[in-house]
Amino acid sequence: MPGFGQGWTSYLNRRLVTAFAMGFASGLPLMMTGSLMQARAQEAGVSLADIGLFSLVGLPYTLKFLWSPLFDSLVPPLLGRRRGWLLLLQVALALGLMALGQVGPGLGPQWVQALVLTAFAVAFLSASQDIVIDAYRREDLLEHELGLGSGYYMYGYRLGMLLAGGGGMILAEALPWAVVYNLLAAALIPAMFFTVLAPEPTVPVRELRGLRGAVVEPFREYLRRPHAWAFLLFILLYKVGDSMAAALTTPFFMEIGYSKAAIGTVAKLFGFWATLAGAFIGGIFVMRRGIGQGLWVFGLAQMVSTLGFSLLAGAPVALPWLGAVVALENLCSGMGTAAFMAFMASLTDKRFTAVQFALLTSLMGVPRVLLSSGSGFLAQGLGWFWFFVFCTALAIPGVWMAKRWGRAV
Repeated sequence: MPGFGQGWTSYLNRRLVTAFAMGFASGLPLMMTGSLMQARAQEAGVSLADIGLFSLVGLPYTLKFLWSPLFDSLVPPLLGRRRGWLLLLQVALALGLMALGQVGPGLGPQWVQALVLTAFAVAFLSASQDIVIDAYRREDLLEHELGLGSGYYMYGYRLGMLLAGGGGMILAEALPWAVVYNLLAAALIPAMFFTVLAPEPTVPVRELRGLRGAVVEPFREYLRRPHAWAFLLFILLYKVGDSMAAALTTPFFMEIGYSKAAIGTVAKLFGFWATLAGAFIGGIFVMRRGIGQGLWVFGLAQMVSTLGFSLLAGAPVALPWLGAVVALENLCSGMGTAAFMAFMASLTDKRFTAVQFALLTSLMGVPRVLLSSGSGFLAQGLGWFWFFVFCTALAIPGVWMAKRWGRAV
C-alpha cells in the first residue's frame, strides 16, 4: 500500500486523472436537473412543496440497476465497451441539456410538466452514464487506489457540480436560462474528447447469455457473500440525513435572504474547495487507516455538520455565516463520500462491475430521490430549524451501522 514516502507519483497518475475527468462529466448534469432547476422554479413562483417533488426527477438514479446489464454485455461498434457507451451517452446528454434550457414559462401553463419530463429524460441519460463511469473506474483503478481514486472522482464530480450549480446561478443573474443551459451543455465537449483519448480497461467482455447470465448471476454472486443484506441496508442509510438536508439547500438559502449571486459565489464556490479538501483527506485516510474506520469517523462528522443548517436558519443574513456552515458541511460530506464510494467499489466483482456497482449506487440514490421528494412538505410543516434537526437524527442509524459493520470491511 503506497504511503507518503513514495512521493507525489502515488497521488497523481493516469488512472487518478481519468477518474477526475469522468467525475466532472458525471457531476455536471446532476446539478442542472437539481438545484439549478429548483432556482428556476423558485424564481417562477412554483411552491416549495412542488419544488421538493422535483427530486423525483432523479428516479433513474435509483433504478439504473434495471438496465445496467446492457452495459456489461453489449459492445458498441466504436471505442470498446466502456468508452463507446460513454461517448454515445455524453453526446445525447449535451443535446438533452440544451433542450432542457428551452423549457420555460413562455411555453404556457403546462411548462412545469414539460420541464419535469425533459429533466427526467436527462436524468435517465445521466444515470446511464454513471453506470459506465463507475464500471470503468472500478476496472481501471488498482485495488489500493480505490480510496484515493474515489477522492479524485469526487474532485471532478464536485467541479462539474460547481460549474453547473455555482456558475449557472451566477450566469443566470445576467443571462436567460436558455443561454445558461446551452453554455453548460457545451462544457461536456472536453469530456467527450477525454473519453476518446482514455484507454479501454482490459477486462474480458461477457456475452449476453439470456436472463440468467446477464442479470441473475451478478445479483446471486453478490448475495452469497457474508453480510450482503446488512451492507445493502447500510448503503441505504449511510447518507440519508445528509441527502435529505442537501435536497432543499438552494430554496432554503434563497428563502432566508441570500441572493442567487451570493449562493453561486459563497455557497457553491466556497463549498467546492471545502469538498475538495474533504475528498482528499478522506482518500488518504482510507488508504492509511482502512475503509471501515473511514466510514465510521466521517459518518459521524457528516451527521454533526448537518446541524449547521439549523443554526443558519436562525442567524442574520451574513456571508461569513453562510460560508462557514457550507464549508463545514461540504468538508465532512467530501470525506464521507470518498470512504463510501471506496466501500461500494470494494464490494463489486470485476466480472459484473456495471451491474453490481449500479445496484449499490442505486441504493445510495434512494434517500436523495425518493425520500427527499417529501422534503418540501416536511420543511413547510416543521420550519427550517426543525427540518434540519430531523435530517440530523435520520443519520444516526447509518452512523451506528458504520461503527458496527465497519470491522467487516
